[in-house]
Amino acid sequence: MNSPLSTNGLGLLNRRSFLSSAAGLGLASLLSENTARASTQAIRPLIQPENPLGARTTHFAPKAKRVLVIFCSGAVSHLDSWDWKPQLLKMDGKPMPGAKENFLTFQGENGNLVRPLYDFKPRGQTGKMVSDLFPHLASMTDDLTFIHSMTAKSNTHGPAENQMSTGFIFDGFPSLGSWVSYALGSEAENLPAYVAIPDPRGVPQAGVNNWGNGFLPAVFQGTAFNSSRPIYNLARPEKVSVASDLAARDVLKFLNEKHLEKFPGDTELAARISSYELAAKMQLSVPEVSDISKESPTTLKAYGVDDPNPVKSGFAKNCLLARRLLERGVRCVKLYNGAYAMGEGIGNWDGHKKLKEQYDKHAPIFDQPAAALIRDLRQRGLLEDTLVVWCTEFGRMPTFQKGASGRDHNPQGFTTWMTGAGVKPGISYGSTDELGHKAVDKVTTIYDFHATILHLMGLDHERLSYYHNGIDRRLTDVHGHVIGDILT
Repeated sequence: MNSPLSTNGLGLLNRRSFLSSAAGLGLASLLSENTARASTQAIRPLIQPENPLGARTTHFAPKAKRVLVIFCSGAVSHLDSWDWKPQLLKMDGKPMPGAKENFLTFQGENGNLVRPLYDFKPRGQTGKMVSDLFPHLASMTDDLTFIHSMTAKSNTHGPAENQMSTGFIFDGFPSLGSWVSYALGSEAENLPAYVAIPDPRGVPQAGVNNWGNGFLPAVFQGTAFNSSRPIYNLARPEKVSVASDLAARDVLKFLNEKHLEKFPGDTELAARISSYELAAKMQLSVPEVSDISKESPTTLKAYGVDDPNPVKSGFAKNCLLARRLLERGVRCVKLYNGAYAMGEGIGNWDGHKKLKEQYDKHAPIFDQPAAALIRDLRQRGLLEDTLVVWCTEFGRMPTFQKGASGRDHNPQGFTTWMTGAGVKPGISYGSTDELGHKAVDKVTTIYDFHATILHLMGLDHERLSYYHNGIDRRLTDVHGHVIGDILT
């Protein structure tokens, strides 16, 4: 018997049958899309408008309740810090094998291969080779989980910072911390869910993009302040008495609640009222969390707060601020080392011209305070449910730039590391080639990096989405795999 869609037993369609079939297919497609949309919406965070930062449940049991991201701006050279390449030592001063004459990279022509500028030594029980650039952190090698095969999409600082922070090289996308606070809310009632701590010298090249909310609601953006630059306009004006200030708050709260009763479905209004209430609470909580005067002399000395170098002392205070925020329930803290206001390589890790001379200045500023922060978290039991991540926007070349004593940008292979909740300590994952130029084993993307961080926070990166301009957007776009080999 012929199909009702057939005219001659050969599967050919007449006009009426074709239109009927097409309509059916269109309806099926529409129903399928609606079903997929409903399914996607069902797994998005359930956010209460009157309390958008209220704590929310995870997709599955998390290993980490909070995350600290330490970002070194300017692209730290993996070849002079974490990634030991004995072959580079042997080939010092020779041309890169296979490279064409006038070998060009980001800033122009390259010269010959150059050995690591700092000595590498075996560290800890694992015996892993790590350089003398960061002696304090090097002593903690057994506790660190290295990813030596990281890759990035851009060799330009701004777009590369964007990708490491947001997953995309373009502006306008939410940062990692915004996704985390959108998904999980906060455990801190009197503090922001997400805080960015800029370097004492200024901000990274991509600026607020690094902690911006992108297209997510504004309540999920990072709040930026540090030990030397408090949140602006937070303090009560001197001419306003405490009693008057409290009375004004009570009146404002009463008026807001009455206004909200008239518009019960206005979620933006509810979120705005919640933001005002949090700002009022922060008038007390932020000065308290920023006050390190009650820390013990031993703690202050361990961080380097008393160092005569004001930049190191300022960064040490920032590290201490990060710990104080984390122990008070802030969900995500991004701690920055390096800034661009001072120019290329002067206040950051962008070592094009005089890498060793500049790194000799930058490393002491960063090393002791950062190591003290991790030790302090461990001693207080916070590292059991805190994930600490160290990253930079890309690596650097195994050659020197022609006519200079520094290395050019290299997004084709570099190092990041993690420590704390949910990761195996003392292991190395992936590798670059024998000269440290390109990732060749277990090549890893920033999508994988972000997927793994979200996984440790109890979030499935494929399920965490936000509908924007007709697209279900994700931190990991349509990519990313959890790096299971590094997880406990």
